[in-house]
Amino acid sequence: MDRRIVMLLGALWWSGLAQAQAPQEPGAGKAPPPPASQIERLPGNMTLAGLFDMVRKLDPQAQIKGNVAQFKVGGRDLILVGDEHAGRMRIMSPVVRVDALDQATMKRMLQADFDAVLDARYAIGNGIVWSVFIHPLPPLDKAQFANAVEQVYVAAATFGSAYTSGALIYGGGDTNAEHRKLLQAVKQRSAPKI
Repeated sequence: MDRRIVMLLGALWWSGLAQAQAPQEPGAGKAPPPPASQIERLPGNMTLAGLFDMVRKLDPQAQIKGNVAQFKVGGRDLILVGDEHAGRMRIMSPVVRVDALDQATMKRMLQADFDAVLDARYAIGNGIVWSVFIHPLPPLDKAQFANAVEQVYVAAATFGSAYTSGALIYGGGDTNAEHRKLLQAVKQRSAPKI
């Protein structure tokens, strides 16, 4: 996708989340969200400026505007969005349009969310499947940031095949069985015909 389109989609997605979390109508049985000054922040020193410094080390051509950074890793577009006041951040990468998916792919994506994509997740926003990592901002450190970027990249790159964010599979889900089916199919296709 064009970098400007991805940046726009990321900003729209982020702003849409903020609007979706607001009460639909005043006094509809929901208390309004606390002011940003009352949001409990976790301990830690990471800031958006600190994240943006790390992004620039990964991609000197990164585009940073406001609380959004768009950068490339291994030729793949990634977007970092953060909120200093809420103490939250996310790294995401567009994967595929939702309307291009069949039910089996959607099911496999959700199975992988349970046991194979670990800290990253597959999520849907604005008609796009995203590989996304969401985390509190202040306690994030450099190693966690690097791991998050790697997991988002790998989860996006393996969508449609291994559906994983790295080498580990947590277990207790369907991914090991799905990988065994995939290996069996490969063995059957590659076995010599006698």
